[in-house]
Amino acid sequence: MKAALFLMGAIVFEVTGTTMLNLSNGFTNVTPTVIMFICFGLSFTFLIGALKTIPLSIAYSVWAGLGTAGAGLIGVFIFNEHLSAVNILGLCVIILGVIVMNISKKEDKETVQ
Repeated sequence: MKAALFLMGAIVFEVTGTTMLNLSNGFTNVTPTVIMFICFGLSFTFLIGALKTIPLSIAYSVWAGLGTAGAGLIGVFIFNEHLSAVNILGLCVIILGVIVMNISKKEDKETVQ
């Protein structure tokens, strides 16, 4: 449970850092730039905490997948970016992939026991 919280924290900080990256306007806006570096540092710190228990293949896939999906949703709802049907399908495939990775992780645990 603790590792899952670390992983969720890593995802939240990664998405926040990516949002600040967009707001930094090519590193010309100081405050979003500083927040971005802090968030990315915290994201990796939390990811390290998650990796103490969660296998790398699962943790990184979930972190990258949900981070990508989260950034896509932030782009649409905060920055009014347009996603085509193909883009939306891609985000759904990413989320489905994360779900499948987690289902297989649970099945692996049951097989070991």
